[in-house]
Amino acid sequence: MSAHQHHSHQHQHHNHHHVSELENDAIFKNTHTRLVAAAILNLVITLAQVIGGIMSNSLSLLSDALHNFSDGMALFLAWAAQSISRKKSSSSKTYGYKRIEIISAFINSFILIFISLYIFTEAYHRYFNPEPIKAGIMLSVAVIGLLANVFSVFLLHSVSEGSLNIKAAYLHLLGDTLSSVAVILGAVAIHFWNVVWIDPLVSVIVGVYVIILAWPVLRKSMHVLMQGSPDTVDIAELEEHICAIAEVKGIHHLHVWNLDENTVLMEAHITLHNDLNVSETQALHSEINKMLDEHFDIKHTTLQFEFADCHFKEC
Repeated sequence: MSAHQHHSHQHQHHNHHHVSELENDAIFKNTHTRLVAAAILNLVITLAQVIGGIMSNSLSLLSDALHNFSDGMALFLAWAAQSISRKKSSSSKTYGYKRIEIISAFINSFILIFISLYIFTEAYHRYFNPEPIKAGIMLSVAVIGLLANVFSVFLLHSVSEGSLNIKAAYLHLLGDTLSSVAVILGAVAIHFWNVVWIDPLVSVIVGVYVIILAWPVLRKSMHVLMQGSPDTVDIAELEEHICAIAEVKGIHHLHVWNLDENTVLMEAHITLHNDLNVSETQALHSEINKMLDEHFDIKHTTLQFEFADCHFKEC
């Protein structure tokens, strides 16, 4: 061992199972079934709304159909991502496939915003070039769409908070439910007062609300994909806790990021006051990991211990 420098690279991955494998499988199968049922229902309603939108000449109904179609695709994407995420790690995918659900959430939220922006342009043209609308057909189809969307929202509500992937698909459904309500109100206004300009207005209002819902999911999924520090971890506080340990002189090359929305990973170089043997760092390693688990819910760490006269950040 050198008199000036000693490196000890230790890797810790401790698994704390909050639920059993059987419970995990039950949750997975329940969510899977709900996603498929909601997806099939939405695609059927989409076809009805496209036909109804063409027959009634309603832009808001066609925009609702477009949202419904995106709902169906979003649900199938969420279903596929959830399935792939359970695959085991391999030599080429050493972290496994958990991040596929974050990618799915990003794609779904991005599509939601893109569709809304497209509908804005169509609403602009329709506002200045209004066309006659058959409010009766518009109303009938919108009511059917609303009932289907309410049922789909009910299916996913209880499982939407546990996954950003499912949350994005759920927002598709929630946005389309509100869209159906707006279309119904628009159809009533057109039927009784013949205010055809309300059709593009409804489309814009729904689009704005959908963007408001989708933006946080897009931002969070992008943050995870860019390996940003989790919102739940204060880096300065984390450094203070590590530096409070007597043997620690400093910390550098600190990185904290999310593998997925629930798994936080951390790596760092820890500079020590004394030149310890590798065996002596084991107790220190366990102490740091226990603190990280208890205070920051970080269960996967890679720590490198060093002893050197260096210019890295000291406590």
